[in-house]
Amino acid sequence: MIRLDRVEKRYAGSADPAVEELTLDIPTGEVLVLVGPSGCGKSTTLRLINRMIEPTGGRIYFGGEDVTDVNPDALRRRIGYVIQQIGLFPHRTIAENVATVPKLLGWPKAKIGPRVDELLDMVGLDPSEFAKRYPKELSGGQAQRVGVARALGADPEVLLMDEPFGAIDPITRDRLQNEFLRLQADLRKTIVFVTHDVDEAIKMGDRIAILGDRSRLAQLDTPERILALPANDFVSDFIGSGSTLKGLHFERVRNVELADFPVASVSTPRDQALASLSASDEKWLLVLDEETRPVRWVNEAHLARTDEPLTSLGAPVVSKVEPQATLHDALEEMLSSNAGSAVVVDGKGRYQGVVAAETLTGAVAAMRADAKRHYEELAAEEKVAADLAAGEARL
Repeated sequence: MIRLDRVEKRYAGSADPAVEELTLDIPTGEVLVLVGPSGCGKSTTLRLINRMIEPTGGRIYFGGEDVTDVNPDALRRRIGYVIQQIGLFPHRTIAENVATVPKLLGWPKAKIGPRVDELLDMVGLDPSEFAKRYPKELSGGQAQRVGVARALGADPEVLLMDEPFGAIDPITRDRLQNEFLRLQADLRKTIVFVTHDVDEAIKMGDRIAILGDRSRLAQLDTPERILALPANDFVSDFIGSGSTLKGLHFERVRNVELADFPVASVSTPRDQALASLSASDEKWLLVLDEETRPVRWVNEAHLARTDEPLTSLGAPVVSKVEPQATLHDALEEMLSSNAGSAVVVDGKGRYQGVVAAETLTGAVAAMRADAKRHYEELAAEEKVAADLAAGEARL
């Protein structure tokens, strides 16, 4: 959908370019996040894409069409744009703000009204309550939702977002991020998203472009692969410590092999439960109720007591996850578990298996192996291409 071909921006009087021969391909329906240190050229790159500032070199393509020389106003009407400061017109109602681009494009009133209502409803704002309000009557989170609705006004193919949630408190920010991801699952827009926050980049991006000085690409790949195998020290330092733990957000419990702990029913005789535990390599036994729902963790010392029922021994099972949870969720539950494991249950609370520490280390190893294999394949493809080019040159 979008291609930047050696795009450059050089300001008069500056020895170095702000953006230096940047080449990027952004497929249709992808969210590409540009992230990097302050001053690296992230926002400049975004403004080059919709030509709010003009490139001094290179070409920009939309859907295969070179738009470097077309009318920039016409280009911008094909692109939705969301910024941190929102930029709503204070003297216009919310409905009038959302209708800005459709009006510029000459849409009939009969089409604009329903579109405004549809968009406000889409971003979680009741049109009957918000359409006639003015921006000063909105909270920060509500105003940001209106900004997104306005950007989607004429149903653009491309959406550019420049730190759209950066000025909002963490709780509202998390809600808006989740709401936007829900919308994107339905709309499948092509989105270029700028942020300085690595965690936001990991959450929002299908791919992440980590930019160094002058918007030079340090690494471009999926969040999983970047976290599993940073390309160099710059990337490693930028994503910070704990990258392995962040990578656990991308793997679901349902996709890993669960450990099979020794179990017993609440009605199992104590000697049988002790025999089951002794026959395993585990230190804990899981007690299930008559509906196979986990209720207690017990160990050998608990089972060696007198005739107390299993339901009164050990510790209650409080660390449970469902199959759709992430491995990061499972890790958090494991840290609060008496047995150091997270019990997996289905939607009705019935026992499915256990996520053990070995499961997490195995998942991390698999992610690293996948990333390494991917980069080795890329290197091999590049070598083949280089050999072919060298052969053609000799001919």
